[in-house]
Amino acid sequence: MKRFEKILLAIDFSDYSEVACEYALTLAKSFNSSLLVLHVINEPVDLRGFYVPHISFEQLEQEIETGAVKMLETFCTENIKEFSAFETSVVAGVPYEEIIRVATEQEISLIVIGTHGRTGLDHLIFGSTAERVVRSAPCPVMTIRLPVTP
Repeated sequence: MKRFEKILLAIDFSDYSEVACEYALTLAKSFNSSLLVLHVINEPVDLRGFYVPHISFEQLEQEIETGAVKMLETFCTENIKEFSAFETSVVAGVPYEEIIRVATEQEISLIVIGTHGRTGLDHLIFGSTAERVVRSAPCPVMTIRLPVTP
């Protein structure tokens, strides 16, 4: 079996991210891999043409990024215990495009991503980041759904 040297865990801070993290961490430990935990800030709507009191667009972007970095630190503290071979990254853009870009640039061996499993109208409206990553990734992708409870 091919060894996974670098694993990218793409998270959105949902319950799906926590479950995906368990899998990514287990694989990273098993293969003695490094882990890159990535959060993509979805491109914000450009509000420059609208009146938004007390905050500039640039300041809003900075506050969103600062908040995401803090949330990522908390996520890692709570979910990646006793594992030191990881790093974190927060980027802004279209989530699936950024995941693929980072995976390509970092020569990632495996992407682990949670999937909400949307179907029907929800899938049509929101699409699936995981599905788009699977279709375009430069490496294998493991998609994780929440366990089904009876």
